[in-house]
Amino acid sequence: MAKRTIRETDEAAQEEPLDTALVDTASAALLDTASAALLDTASAAPVDTASAALLDTASAALVDTVEHFSLDDSEGEGEEEFTFDPTRPAPNEQVVIRPGDYEDDVCSSDEEEIRNRIGNIPTEWYDEYDHIGYDITGHKVIRQTTKGDQLDQLLDRMDNPDFWRTVHDKTEGKDIVLDDKDLALIQKIKTNKYPDLGYDPYQPYVDFFSCDKLQTPLVDTPERKSAFIPSKHEHKKVMKIVRAMRNGWIKPKEPLDKKPNYYMLWKDDDKPMKDHPMHIPAPKLALPGNAESYNPPAEYLPSPEERAAWESEEPSERSANYLSEKYPCLRHVPAYPNLINERFERCLDLYLCPRKMKMKLNMNPEDLLPKLPKPRDLKPFPTTKAVKFTDHVGPVYSTDVNRTGEFMVSGGQDKYLRFWETSTGRMLSKVELPEVITCVKWNPSQSMVAVCSGTEVYMINPALGDKLSVEATDALLLSLCDTVELEHCKWQPLGNDKHGLRLKIVHNHTLSNLTWHSNGNYMAVTMREGANCSVLIHNIPKQASQKPFSKSKGQIQQVLFHPSKPFFFVLTQRYIRVYNLVKQVLVRKLQTGVRWASCMAIHPKGDNIIVGSYDKTLVWFDMDLSTRPYKSLQQHTKAIRGVAFHPRYPLYATASDDNSVIITHSMVYDDLMKNPLIVPVKVLRAHAKTANYGILGTVFHPYQPWVVSAGADSALWLYV
Repeated sequence: MAKRTIRETDEAAQEEPLDTALVDTASAALLDTASAALLDTASAAPVDTASAALLDTASAALVDTVEHFSLDDSEGEGEEEFTFDPTRPAPNEQVVIRPGDYEDDVCSSDEEEIRNRIGNIPTEWYDEYDHIGYDITGHKVIRQTTKGDQLDQLLDRMDNPDFWRTVHDKTEGKDIVLDDKDLALIQKIKTNKYPDLGYDPYQPYVDFFSCDKLQTPLVDTPERKSAFIPSKHEHKKVMKIVRAMRNGWIKPKEPLDKKPNYYMLWKDDDKPMKDHPMHIPAPKLALPGNAESYNPPAEYLPSPEERAAWESEEPSERSANYLSEKYPCLRHVPAYPNLINERFERCLDLYLCPRKMKMKLNMNPEDLLPKLPKPRDLKPFPTTKAVKFTDHVGPVYSTDVNRTGEFMVSGGQDKYLRFWETSTGRMLSKVELPEVITCVKWNPSQSMVAVCSGTEVYMINPALGDKLSVEATDALLLSLCDTVELEHCKWQPLGNDKHGLRLKIVHNHTLSNLTWHSNGNYMAVTMREGANCSVLIHNIPKQASQKPFSKSKGQIQQVLFHPSKPFFFVLTQRYIRVYNLVKQVLVRKLQTGVRWASCMAIHPKGDNIIVGSYDKTLVWFDMDLSTRPYKSLQQHTKAIRGVAFHPRYPLYATASDDNSVIITHSMVYDDLMKNPLIVPVKVLRAHAKTANYGILGTVFHPYQPWVVSAGADSALWLYV
């Protein structure tokens, strides 16, 4: 079977003669005439005017005949209607469609088919290519050349009358001229109207209910008499208003004065302008002096050396921008050459330099201070030196009072541990230890004293106070008769020593501080050079030790137990870490804000902490408020080395190297909405300064408002 393309089929259809038997006489004659004329004219060269006209007429007649030619045999019934189609292929002929066969048959409808078939793809992807996509047959859609530069676009704007309604289609790569319908549609969208041109939003209303009265209405009651009789009540109301208008009680509103639409621009220019309520007048220039006179005194006239020095200086470094000159009379004075420059600089100063209205505050400086109670209203607190304890040689590093307040213990550089009677200052006994004593603490529940001496902690029963308590303490310490060696310490019982030494715990590093738990069974010690072993917790009844931290937390200054909760406070140089001993987690990390913290104390209720530092600052923490200090106080002039809370009274004391102990009233309220009351009430001075050190420690009496201080001058003082 022969294969023929669409173009070959069209050419064959033009060459094959038409079957004249199928057409009527008039149509066949017209077709023959047109074909002959078309062939003769096409072969003639050159073409004249008559031939061109004949060619146009014949072509039109041929096209019209081919498109509209059809034959209807009225004589033969049942025969099929035949329509001539020159592009129809012959019977049993296979047609091959080639690309470009339909390029000549371009659809002339308004809605042209989209050539570019790239879909929803950005056209910027084709910027580097010479085409902008592909058509339905897979051929490239060539990019049209640009219109040129801005000058060409300007000329096109001036010459093309349809330039204002032409838009560029990036997908098709061609310009589209919008018709009137498109413009009307765009205008409706811009004005928020219905875009559909045929939609009428104001269609006639359709009355769904009839307005005609029915013959048999649902309700046909007669109207009342009051419906058509004037109302007396309304008549009285109207007459009341009329009477008020006649008497002048009701006056009509006065018409508002409408300003004319036209006005003079410079009407008020001649009038003086009123100053603004916040007007700040410009600073006035200094009045001219004798140096600016045209006939100044002789002492104001510069010498040649002074003139040469003035001219050699930079203009910005000169003391004055002029030199005094003398003229015989005023009419000999020339024009000032720097007048324009100085006026311009003056205008710049007024324009660029802002001026601010400063309100003067008329108030008493004392009103700015907070209203604090008077110290005499906050008694009791220690005010007077009462007892001096003198027997130490060298600085006294630590002191403490037992739970009953009857006895005191102290230790220092002389390696002697001394026991005192609090009220009289009489020394009861003393015990010599091998190393310097750095810290002493009395057990809060038993008659036992823990002493830090070098790398060892000694448990001593001084046999003071209640006999039953002394016997119970001896029974507990003598029951620990086994030597226990652990990784970081060693427990060594000392037996029934005559000086009261019962137990010794040897550590790997020098001890700096210790503290007791409130129940008296646990003790925590600190070693500043111990790294991850800086803190150890000892269980006295079970003769066991525990290392709570596996990593170093920095240089630890002090540790404390919470008075009532299982919390453990660790003070480093700049932070306070709070740990939960039951859950073994870090609960809170407090930022002290100081360079080097030295000591801390916890309020008896456990919600407030004070921290002293070597940079003379005392910070107060409210743990329910924030992780930052609530108050920061600088009352001392030198480093703070000891802080302490009173267990019963709202007092705390701070000891410093300036040889002073400051007593502060610190009332903490149960109401969380009320801030603590912090008022300094007394400064106590009794110690002498020794080798740049002052007071090294302080502690309160457990029941009385008394405080004890230990100083570097080898003395202890009791203030009452």
